[in-house]
Amino acid sequence: MSTAHLKSAIAPLRSALAAAEPQGAVAALKATFSENAVVHMCHPFGDLTGSADYAEHCLVPLMRAMPDLERRDMIVLAGATPEGADWIGCMGNYMGTFVAPFLDIPPTGHLAHMRYHEFFRIENDRVAEVQAIWDIPELMMQAKAWPMAPQLGAYLCTPAPMSGDGLTVSGDGRHAFDHVVAMLEDLCRHPANPDPAVMQLGKYWHPRFNWYGPAGIGTARGIPGFRNWHQIPFLRAMPDRKLDAMGDLMSHWVGEGSYVCETGWPNMRLTLSHDGWMGIAPAGREVLLRSLDFWRLEGGLIRENWVLVDLLDLYAQVGVDVLARLREFNKARNLTAISVPDGLGG
Repeated sequence: MSTAHLKSAIAPLRSALAAAEPQGAVAALKATFSENAVVHMCHPFGDLTGSADYAEHCLVPLMRAMPDLERRDMIVLAGATPEGADWIGCMGNYMGTFVAPFLDIPPTGHLAHMRYHEFFRIENDRVAEVQAIWDIPELMMQAKAWPMAPQLGAYLCTPAPMSGDGLTVSGDGRHAFDHVVAMLEDLCRHPANPDPAVMQLGKYWHPRFNWYGPAGIGTARGIPGFRNWHQIPFLRAMPDRKLDAMGDLMSHWVGEGSYVCETGWPNMRLTLSHDGWMGIAPAGREVLLRSLDFWRLEGGLIRENWVLVDLLDLYAQVGVDVLARLREFNKARNLTAISVPDGLGG
């Protein structure tokens, strides 16, 4: 199946959500999803079944919080995985005026943004499975309601690819796929080999690459930024990281043109054995991570990497209910809908 044909399977949904309103969005979901589509959503939504379940628990509440909601896709990739399944990966921002609470996050009355990485498995031209992470902590930070440790990386509204071609990607992605997989294989040689040079970062990454991490970790620039604001704390806390192709973990990979994307539910197994990552105490227990990623190559090197990790699920695995903490921190704030004046009254 051609990548263009695959992308056409979710085109009505993308169009309906570009300027979302409940009736049209629900109709587009019903037309796009198979009757028993399996929807794996980030914490706290969990696993859902079918378009009606997804609409009721996820999309419609978001549209209530942002009545002028719009979906801004910035990357859309499609193709068959090495195992032969057809997947589409989308990266973008949900944006709208945040005027009513969402998951008890206080509204701001201002334009808000929440990045999404959403992957759709296609069977018979319908969505049979979804794996998706919404960057809910990003919304908490805009509301000044993030109840956990400050992030080390920079905070920003995640941008589209510098190349401007994220919605027109096409072509053979085998070279990009091989490059990213080789990079990950070398990355995982450390810390079993304690010499950081074994990762050969300069061989794979552009000197000015941007690493767009989830809110809670943040964005980093170049190899020094990546090491200091993400990699060193991550490896210090969980030094037993491995590639995902082990045991019962499974990733789904697609390469198209100069882009690569990966989804897995989950796709990393690590032991949180030491201190130092996001302020989480060393729990001494195994955790499973869901990481949904996009890479763009430029001149044969990785120039940009968009990463979302289901951090709220990670916290839940070690016994921390981030949403409960948020409610405690913000119980004295306005949690009702905001009416923004039209400005005509002076």
